Amino acid sequence: MTKRFQVVGIGNALVDVLAYCDEAFMETNGVRKGIMQLIDVNRGTDLYSRIGSAREISGGSVANSVTGIARLGGRAAFVGKIKDDKLGSTFADDMRAQGIVFDTSPAPSCHPAETGRCIVLVTPDGERSMNTYLGVTEFLAPSDIDERMMADAEWIFLEGYRFDGPESQEAFAKAIFACTNAGGKVAITLSDPFCVERHRDSFGAMLRDHVDLVLANRAEILSMYGSRDLDSALGAAAAEVRLVACTDGENGVHVLMGGRRWHVPAVTTNVVDLTGAGDLFAGAFLWGLAEGYDPETCARMGNIAASEIIGHIGARPEADLRDLFISAGVLRDG
Repeated sequence: MTKRFQVVGIGNALVDVLAYCDEAFMETNGVRKGIMQLIDVNRGTDLYSRIGSAREISGGSVANSVTGIARLGGRAAFVGKIKDDKLGSTFADDMRAQGIVFDTSPAPSCHPAETGRCIVLVTPDGERSMNTYLGVTEFLAPSDIDERMMADAEWIFLEGYRFDGPESQEAFAKAIFACTNAGGKVAITLSDPFCVERHRDSFGAMLRDHVDLVLANRAEILSMYGSRDLDSALGAAAAEVRLVACTDGENGVHVLMGGRRWHVPAVTTNVVDLTGAGDLFAGAFLWGLAEGYDPETCARMGNIAASEIIGHIGARPEADLRDLFISAGVLRDG
C-alpha cells in the first residue's frame, strides 16, 4: 500500500536572513567563516542591524531539503517548532505554499523564546557563514511528533543540528520507533562537524542501530569517525550504515552501499552562494531513492540540484529541477 508521504523531515524551523559581506566585515564583527555559530537573541539583533540590505526566506537545513522534494513533485511533510508570532506565520505559510504538509502546533505567544532565525553572511568566494538564533525551535519535543504521520512515511529525515535540543533526541527516538515499526526507513544529515563533536556518542549509537542512509560532507564524516583520511572515514561509515552519501565540494560526491562505491563528479557551476547546496543535494538524493532510482543516479540528481542552488543567492531553487534532470538524462520518461 502506498504511504501518504515519501519523506517526512524533522528539524529546525528557521527564517533565513541572507546578506552579502566582505572579509573585513567578518573580521570586524567576529564571525567565524564557513560554519554555523549559535547566537543569542541580543547578538542576533546587533548583527542584523549591521548587515544592511538582506533577503528573508523561510529555511532550516532539512526544511530546505523537504522543499526540494516538494518542488520535484514528491509527497513531503515537515515537523519543526515555531512560535505564534509574525516570523512563525511567515514560516508556516511559506512551507504550505510549497505543497508541504506542516501541522506542528506553534508555541503560544507568551513563550519567552521567539521563532528562530539564521543570519547567513555570504562572502565573495560564495562561502556562507551561519549565525543562528534557534529560539523556540530548540524546544522540539516528543509531544510534537505525530506517530501516525511517522508511520505513514516511506522515509523520515532527521536533522543533526537538533541533537542540541534538550528533548529533540527523545523526539527523534519516538519518530524512529513509529516509522520503522511501520516498515519505513531512517535518513539523517550530520549537519555540522562541531555539532558532531558535541554529540558523537549519540550520533554513533543512532547510526549503528537505526539509520539506513547517512548524508554528510567531508568535514562532517571526518569529524564523526575522528579521522583525517576520507577513505578511512567512509569505510567506517559504510560498516555501520547501509547507504552513505558524502559530498566533497568541487570534488563531487562519494556513495557507498553493499560493498560498492561510486564517485560522481560535481557539476561545474559559477559559485554565487553555497547556502543550501548540501540541503538540496540531500532532498534530490532522497527523492530519487523514493522514486526507485539507483544510488549513483540519485547522486547525479543531488549534484544537479546543488549546482542550481549555488548559482544564485538563497537556498530555494529558481529553476525547475525536473527540467534540469531531464536535460541531464537522469529522469525517466513519465
